[in-house]
Amino acid sequence: MAKQKKSAMIFIMVTLLIDFTGFGIIIPVLPKLIQEFTGGSVSVAADYGGYLMVAFALAQFIFSPILGGLSDKYGRRSILLFSLFGLGIDYIFLSFAPSIFWLFIGRIIAGITGASFTTAMAYIADISEPEKKAQNFGLVGAAFGVGFILGPVIGGLFSTFGLRIPFMISAGLALINWLYGYFILPESLSKEKRRDFSWKRANPIGSFLNASKYPAILGLLATLLLLYIASHSVQSNWSYYVIEKFQWDSTMIGYSLGVVGLMVAIVQGGLIRIIIPKIGNRKAIYFGLMLYVIGFVCFAFASSGLMMMIFIIPYCLAGIGGPAMQSIISNQVPENAQGEIQGITTSLQSLAAIIGPWLASHIFVFFIKNGTPLYFPGAPFILSAFLTLIGLFIAIRALRKYH
Repeated sequence: MAKQKKSAMIFIMVTLLIDFTGFGIIIPVLPKLIQEFTGGSVSVAADYGGYLMVAFALAQFIFSPILGGLSDKYGRRSILLFSLFGLGIDYIFLSFAPSIFWLFIGRIIAGITGASFTTAMAYIADISEPEKKAQNFGLVGAAFGVGFILGPVIGGLFSTFGLRIPFMISAGLALINWLYGYFILPESLSKEKRRDFSWKRANPIGSFLNASKYPAILGLLATLLLLYIASHSVQSNWSYYVIEKFQWDSTMIGYSLGVVGLMVAIVQGGLIRIIIPKIGNRKAIYFGLMLYVIGFVCFAFASSGLMMMIFIIPYCLAGIGGPAMQSIISNQVPENAQGEIQGITTSLQSLAAIIGPWLASHIFVFFIKNGTPLYFPGAPFILSAFLTLIGLFIAIRALRKYH
């Protein structure tokens, strides 16, 4: 059984690695493609980039609990394959999009089918012992990190041959991933452990209310929401920030995101497996959230590109907090509700991706536009530090209920 679980973990990690690499490829070139369509400045591109993320996130916010609930009924494998195929279609749309309108269509399709992360987390919960969940959830971050080493570098390099080429590569990777999963990926949720699908639970509000019956979960979900919103000052705004402040090109942006990916892979794939067993989930959450606050403040006041690279270190070390929260949340619910609870966390990510990019881009644009009372492109990072600090206080209060 242990050998089967190890093989299943390898399969899901390879699937996620290919998935994250494809996503990472398009990050350095998307701002330039938006500028090509709009003919506008960096601030205009940042505005449209924020709206694109909102379109994706709104679709995912609605459909993640549905697909999570369906994975509790029909198994993880079929839902994961559906999601991977939808992602491939999205990248094809982006590869041939003749206008900004078609970029929005592609992002909405990806949001509707975008349950690969939700289902993967439920899959990992299925095959993990309770005390190993934090470390195994950390492996998802490691796959994300390696994908962000490979993806942005590939995207930055191939963008020299045309802005559409990275999207075509991502489409190919997504469809290869779908084929890999179809022939290789085993099912993790046996039929006797499945449960009926319920529309009452399969919506963001209903699933959230259902989760409130578990101790400590509501507070940790609130902390995750604040952290997810805060993270968009980096996820949604990084390219625009470094273009504006340091005049980086697509290649340099790709390299910087590669450094982020390397650090995430080291922390999530290695350090987390040493730190969390020694200090426990609770202290890992507190330590991680404090490091996020430090990282955001450092980014805001960085005076050179080299400093930005150095400040990536504390920001990425903070990543030990997320898997620890996910572990506590997952251990509070039964096996046949893992799809639902992971659907909730993905919905929170999506809700944050509706609020976060809009908030980060508008604050960024306000503080860099002509006539601004204060030129300060790092303003979104300061807001993120404040939100994370609030999340820390909520987590401390919530974890008093957890034993």
